[in-house]
Amino acid sequence: MLSATISFILTAGGVAVAGLRAYRRRFLSATRWFAVALLPAGLYLTGLFPLASTIGRAFTDWAAKLVLDPRVWSGIVLLGVSALLLVTTRWVGRRGTAPESAPERPAAAGPAPDRPALAPKPQAPKAAGKQAGDKRNDGLGDFADIEEILRKRGI
Repeated sequence: MLSATISFILTAGGVAVAGLRAYRRRFLSATRWFAVALLPAGLYLTGLFPLASTIGRAFTDWAAKLVLDPRVWSGIVLLGVSALLLVTTRWVGRRGTAPESAPERPAAAGPAPDRPALAPKPQAPKAAGKQAGDKRNDGLGDFADIEEILRKRGI
């Protein structure tokens, strides 16, 4: 009775953590937590959670229950689903197609207290051949809009 209580409390805790991860839109992590949360319940239902002191006798009893007891089969199904979810999330995580993190939130208006404010870089004097309207040729032309936004916000 105690092993059933422990295994289902562990399962409920894991499902709760998976729900929190899904609420924060970390679905790949939530799926992994759910898969791991199924393990204690699956092990208990198959009869493998409390390991007996005599392995030979326990295995014989377990093998006899395997054929006749639907509870053992439901445990095997839970373990199979857990393994399938773990393998799938590992495969999807390697491919990088699933969004692991939540969407980025806009940054605060001011600099973070632990980071120093970015000071604008001093500009080098322009060459005689360049005009004021020419595009910058130093490779940072794409960042002109960002620099302007930062300058407007006083960063």
